[in-house]
Amino acid sequence: MVSPPHEAMHRIFQERPEILAPVFGVLGIALPEKAAVYAIPTDVTETRPMARHVDTVLRVGPSDGEDFLLAVEAQERRDTRKESSWPYYIAYLQAKYRLPVLLLVVCRDRATTKWATGPFDCGTRGWTAQRTYPLVVGPDNLPVITDERTAAEKPAMAAFSALAHAKSPDIDAILDAMGRALAVMDWNAATYFCQFLDSGLGKTPAGDKWRDIMTFVNYFPGRGTVLEKAYLEGEATGEARGEARGVLAVLEVRNIPVSDDIRESIITCTDPDRVGDWLRRAGSIERAEELFTESLEGLESSEETSRDA
Repeated sequence: MVSPPHEAMHRIFQERPEILAPVFGVLGIALPEKAAVYAIPTDVTETRPMARHVDTVLRVGPSDGEDFLLAVEAQERRDTRKESSWPYYIAYLQAKYRLPVLLLVVCRDRATTKWATGPFDCGTRGWTAQRTYPLVVGPDNLPVITDERTAAEKPAMAAFSALAHAKSPDIDAILDAMGRALAVMDWNAATYFCQFLDSGLGKTPAGDKWRDIMTFVNYFPGRGTVLEKAYLEGEATGEARGEARGVLAVLEVRNIPVSDDIRESIITCTDPDRVGDWLRRAGSIERAEELFTESLEGLESSEETSRDA
């Protein structure tokens, strides 16, 4: 059964072809940013009853040269059957469309990446009739995008980076940057990448991390607010007192100095109402001390009112 993570690894090339130029750049192949790209049928079945399907096939029309076909295969593990089916795909597509064909294999781990690079030979008795050299991208050569600005400017590549590095120690930083980048994206784009990564990362630790981040993002319908960014910072720390970390993040974003004593008081506070009040007012105060001054005044006023009653 084909899994959502498998589908995501190749479908992103259909839905976000702008990643072709940077991915080819990783492989040392020049491809202009301007190119006409559209998907073509992936069925490579013969007349005989044997169904064969390439994951994704694109026809690429670069602005500086001839059109070519790009067959994209998402590979989760070593599969020796692909050593014969991949050459078949290339030969079939070349014969059918009369165009040059390149094969791009996308992997998530180093062992699969090493195997997929081939080359895969067909021959005997010292003679090679055909040799296949796939282009391969994976954790070793795809960039790790942990910068919020880069993720916002190149969201498709950042999402692809998250898929390729889903099993690496850098995944939390990648997803944190992607989550913060959503706050400044167009609504439709943000929705697409939110859902794409939710499906593409699936039921994995990386998928759980992404859904945790999205819980905070979706809480604020205005999107992109200082409070939202503070919540994301709070989530990134992994601390139980996320709201208290959020207060400190708001003050940091606003460049308001925080003494060690005040920082300790905020972090160790376990009263959710008080921390919630600090979080609401952190965006408007001028000095960190005002959090405690106004809170005390409010408490004293409440006590006086209670005594008068």
